[in-house]
This record gives sequence, structure tokens and C-alpha cells, in this order.
Amino acid sequence: MAVQPSAETAETYRTEAVPSADRWWRDAVIYQVYPRSFADGDGDGIGDLTGVRDRLPYLAELGVDALWFSPWYASPQADAGYDVADYRRIDPAFGTLEQAEALIAEAHALGLKIIVDVVPNHVSDRHAWFQEAVAAGPGAEARGLFWFRPGRGEDGELPPNDWQSVFGGPAWTRTANPDGTPGEWYLHLFAPEQPDLNWNNSKVREEHESVLRFWFDRGADGVRIDSATMPAKDPELPDFDPAAPPVPHPYIDRDDVHGIYRAWRALAEGYERPRALIGEVWLADPVRFAHYLRPDEMHSAFNFDYLNCPWDAADLRRVIDATLAAHASVGAPASWVLSNHDVTRHVTRYGRADTSFGLALRQHQVPTDLALGTRRARAALLLDLALPGGCYLYQGEELGLWEVEDIPDALRQDPIFHRTGGLDIGRDGCRVPLPWSGSRPPFGFSPEGAAAEPWLPQPAAWAAYTAQAQDGVPGSMLTFYRTALGLRRAEPGLRGDAFGWLDGHPAGVLAFARGDGFACLANLSGTAVPLPAGAEVVLASDPGFDPAAGRVPDDTTVWLRTR
Repeated sequence: MAVQPSAETAETYRTEAVPSADRWWRDAVIYQVYPRSFADGDGDGIGDLTGVRDRLPYLAELGVDALWFSPWYASPQADAGYDVADYRRIDPAFGTLEQAEALIAEAHALGLKIIVDVVPNHVSDRHAWFQEAVAAGPGAEARGLFWFRPGRGEDGELPPNDWQSVFGGPAWTRTANPDGTPGEWYLHLFAPEQPDLNWNNSKVREEHESVLRFWFDRGADGVRIDSATMPAKDPELPDFDPAAPPVPHPYIDRDDVHGIYRAWRALAEGYERPRALIGEVWLADPVRFAHYLRPDEMHSAFNFDYLNCPWDAADLRRVIDATLAAHASVGAPASWVLSNHDVTRHVTRYGRADTSFGLALRQHQVPTDLALGTRRARAALLLDLALPGGCYLYQGEELGLWEVEDIPDALRQDPIFHRTGGLDIGRDGCRVPLPWSGSRPPFGFSPEGAAAEPWLPQPAAWAAYTAQAQDGVPGSMLTFYRTALGLRRAEPGLRGDAFGWLDGHPAGVLAFARGDGFACLANLSGTAVPLPAGAEVVLASDPGFDPAAGRVPDDTTVWLRTR
């Protein structure tokens, strides 16, 4: 094996050596906390801030750099908190603003950064603005904050256009006038309880900038921006055929959306320690994707091409190359992510015949080999952590949890399930409360003796996957994550953006060098391959791997010191 890459490949993706302290997001490992399912401190079956605060030491010991919280704001919870009623209050199910402030301070004391979620595309239908707009009637100034329009048809009985909701069904709901007669329609690209905001209205822009200051002033180190490509709309609201999309799209990735994030970047950079903007940007075009990461816009964005990619060496190499090239073009750090609160957990995905993922085809209840998926998930972690840039982890993946797909229909809560009539069972399966300890549900998720059951049922088989059962156990997934994250933080070769492919390996093998004398080899070939001569194994994803055998098993990643 050539243990050093060519000069050409070594320099291809170099953008920055070692991030400074106020640019921590460039190579941070960020752990997503889904508050409703993380830990229940008061025994009502719903996770809360007390539960998170109690387990901050666990997160610090895990070895992550930052915590990203899915929405914890006041909300009717029609879409798990992504229907925000008030950004300046914490939802009572989770706690209080004072508890959130204490959590931020306690996390900082442990060396953990805090990222909060913002949802610029829409608010809750219980938000004061929308309540006022509905009550005021057609033509009122309050309606200009949203997209109210008269219907089509003889009596306005048809929606204003043919747009469809992301969650299924029409993207329009008709209101009643103050006198009870049928009224105007309003746009909601998600659930009816999530009316879209009109970003052409200056009040909408001013309010969101005020919300950012509110949380930055309380110590939040950054924001994750939900559905970041969608706030700007074509004001003409034209009909749209997804099979023959016009250019530009009427509500996704419009050029005018970038003005929003340039203003936010200026605000974030105004702090003594600049705050980070991290975008949820679902785009297939890497050039358009990179526009969101220009030096005056977002700092980072989720890499969904990588998440969607099948467990295949050629496909992964293509996505890695495209990712690094696109980010280098704007001087931004790449990011790597395998799971989150919207997608099927990757232990399940990687155990299927088709290991790819797509929002339009979630492959629910397709047979899966969990042992194979777990083996590949371990290999994928070392691959992710060895790549240049930041990495996102979703709560529970450090325990090896899988997608729970047999939740009874009566207990399902995701609006996708209800709006599709059960054709898509939705995202509840990746949101099941975490198992912490004990031999039966609620597995320490709620306090001992709590009367309420967890808001979603936990599989009995998770008894062997609790944090307590895995703590300190050699070869367990939790021990493996702690070891890998600790080595990543300590290894000089994994700092900065230096990267170069290493050639001369069998087909199905990904091998690359990072920094001075450090390399990663991931074997996806279907058979064992030779361990590079003279290389020292730093860490292997396979707990039974024996370097003395001289071969790297299939579905195994190894970190190597090459000199």
C-alpha cells in the first residue's frame, strides 16, 4: 500500500489547517437531543430539561463537543414541536426558561456547546400572529404575515393552487370568516397546524432576528435552521408540476432565500464569540447546496447526500468527493451524518438489501438483519469520524438502537402517518424514548415508580441495550463510541482538512490519509482484505478483529498509524 497520498490528492480538499476556538463548528461532533425522548425527569412519560440536565455528565463522558436540541419551545406539539407557538417560552412539558438557561450554563461548564432549533418557514396555528390573522378577516394587515388567498372555483371552494403538503394532501386549508361563512385559504407546506410565514413582510424578518438575539444572549452557541431552503415563495403562487419543475422552483431554493441568511450571519458575527448557523438543506445539486455555505451565509449544513447513500464503496467515494469539492469551493467545513429524528435509524437501514434512504421511500417494515446493520453501523462511525469536517450523532445511536417499526397504530403520533392514512407510518420509530437502565420498560427513561408510561412504547429487547448494560463493557457500542470519540479528539492526524485517497487496494475498499501518518481503511468489498504492511492499528470497528491475522474483515473500518 502507498501509505502517503499523491501531492495532488493530498491538497485537493485542503481548506483550513486547525480551526480556532471561535470556529469550533468546523470539526465538532454534535449530538442531537430530541428532548421528548431523551430522559424524563418528572415521571409524566415525556422527556424534559430536568432529564437532560441529569445526564449532561453522560454526554460529556461520551466525548461530543456540542448538543443540538430539537425544538423545546411552547407548542401544541402537532408536529413534535416544529409548530412553534412562542420562541421565548419553553413548552411546559419540557420545563421553564429558567431551566433552559441553567442547562446552557451547566453544559458550558462541562465544555459542551449548545445549539437550538429555529423554524423559519412556519409557526403554529396557535401562534398569536396567526390567531389574530384568522380573527381579523380578509384584507387585514395581520394576514400579510402569512399566505392567505381566496379560493378558486365559482364559490372559492378550490385551493388557490395545486401545491401539495410535504406531509401528504393539499398544502392549503380553508378558514371561516368571522361571521362563520367560508373564507380564505392559507398555505401550509407541512401540516395544517403549521401556517407558512410570508418572508416578504419585514415584520417576519425582524421577529426572527429578535428571536436569534434572545437565544444568543442566553448563551446559545448556534442555531440549526429547519427546512432552510423553503421560506421564500414565488409571490404569484403559480401551479407546480413536480414532474416538470420550473426554474426557479416556486418554494424551494429560491435565490431570494439567501438574503435571510446573510442578515442572520451578520447578526451572528456581531457577537464577541461568533455564533454558528447550521442549515437543514435538502438539495441534490451540490453547486446550489454550496450557495448556502458562502462566507456571508451559513457556517455548516447537513450532508444529506451522504445520509441517503447506500453502504457501497463506489457510491460513498463519489459522495465524499462531491461533498469535499463543493465545500472547498466556498471554504466551508463538510459534515457527515447517518441518522436524525426524521430518518430510519441506520442500524436498520444498513441491515437491508437496499441500504439507501430517501424521504419518498422510507422502506418501512422491509426485512432487516440487525446483526449485519450493527456491524456496518460501527464501521460507518469510524469512517465518518475520520473524514475532514464535523460529524452529527443522533441520540441512541451510541447504544446501537434500531428503528421501532411495530408501534401500534393507535399510539402513533407523527402527522405523516395520519395525513397519508397510514400509507407512510412516519417517523415515530426513530423517536422512541431512550433506554437508560433496568431490565424492563421504561428502562430508566422515567424515575423509579413513575405512573405514566413513556409516550411511545419501548421494545423489550432493549434491555440488553441500555446505557447501564453497556457501560464499561468491552466491545459494546457505547464503549466503542466513547473510545472512537476520545481518539478522534486526541489524534493530531484527524485535525484540519488535509485528505487524500490511497490507491492500490481491492475494489470495494475506501482508504485515505489524514494528516501526518494517519490513515483510515473501510472494507466494503464482501471479503477480507490484506491489512497494509507496516501499519499499526489504532482502532477497529469489529470488536473481534485480530491485527495479527493480517486481514481486515468485510464491513470493517480500521484506523491506522502508518509511520
